[in-house]
Amino acid sequence: MRTVGPVASPRSAGRGGGEVRADATRNREAILRAAEDLLAAHGAEHVSLDRVAAAAGVGKGTVFRRFGSRTGLFQELLAERAEALARAVGTAGSPLGPGAPPRARLLAFLDELAGLAERNLALFAAHERACAEDKYADPTYVRWHGHVAALVGEARPGLDASFAAHALLGLFDADLVGHVIAEGGVTRLRSSVRGFAEALLG
Repeated sequence: MRTVGPVASPRSAGRGGGEVRADATRNREAILRAAEDLLAAHGAEHVSLDRVAAAAGVGKGTVFRRFGSRTGLFQELLAERAEALARAVGTAGSPLGPGAPPRARLLAFLDELAGLAERNLALFAAHERACAEDKYADPTYVRWHGHVAALVGEARPGLDASFAAHALLGLFDADLVGHVIAEGGVTRLRSSVRGFAEALLG
């Protein structure tokens, strides 16, 4: 008899959806932590799907199905690190959130982004190199750009807000961040980014 569509394996046929989802969540967490550890210990060049799978204790196919590629893995890691910033942006009463003046929100966002870049410099560098062919389409970059452009548009009507947002986000190039921090620490990075943004806004 001919069958159409996937056939459940004996192992999965008796498992509930909740158990399968829990396994997927555990695998995702194990994969991300393995990639994080490899990046911290050996650098981006040692973060391959094979090595991540071995370190996470899963098959390479599991990593590929969940993240698609090495680029997808770095994109997911950056998105995870940026979650707290995303929540603050949407929280009323936060300096970054709705209700604050657009100029103040923009400066607060850039200040937080400077801290995020300093704490995750290796990840920023790995992410940039992995996404080099189309970095402006990266989901996290798209969200940051949209937010910065909207605030620039409110704070400085008449300015090309989209271009200005690209220019401001360009300040967080990993090589530049590393160079500035090596000379003056994150304090210099924050003050330099703020000064550039204030000069741009006028």
